[in-house]
Amino acid sequence: MAAKTALNAKNLEALGPERLAELLIEISTGNAAAKRRLRLELAGAQSPGELAKEVRKRLATIGRSRSFVDWQGIRSLADDLETQRRAVVETAAKADPTEALDLLWRFMALASSVFKRVPGDARGAHSHSAAEPVHIYVPKFRKPG
Repeated sequence: MAAKTALNAKNLEALGPERLAELLIEISTGNAAAKRRLRLELAGAQSPGELAKEVRKRLATIGRSRSFVDWQGIRSLADDLETQRRAVVETAAKADPTEALDLLWRFMALASSVFKRVPGDARGAHSHSAAEPVHIYVPKFRKPG
């Protein structure tokens, strides 16, 4: 039997929704990535359209950004992109495949601007991942018959 202090879903559920909400606010303070993730979850709980709107806003922000991403920031940028991709593939695609495909095309369009912002030696390790969403997920978006 797991200890009552072990970090698992059952033990955290015992804290109750109010305490968990307080903890999430506290933990996300000063953590932009955590706040973005929580906003995505809140938008997704509202509606798939709201989730798509949040993803679209974040992709636009990433696309407009011109600051150089040094080797220390690459992981953060990659995690941010992965969060957006997962929101589209795991949530938006189930509700509206057409909207999800549009979001994935917007995601793919970021490749050029993102590659301009990262050091050349970091591109090789991540360059294949930009094409992955369409390659893997487009067949799932096709409408039946």
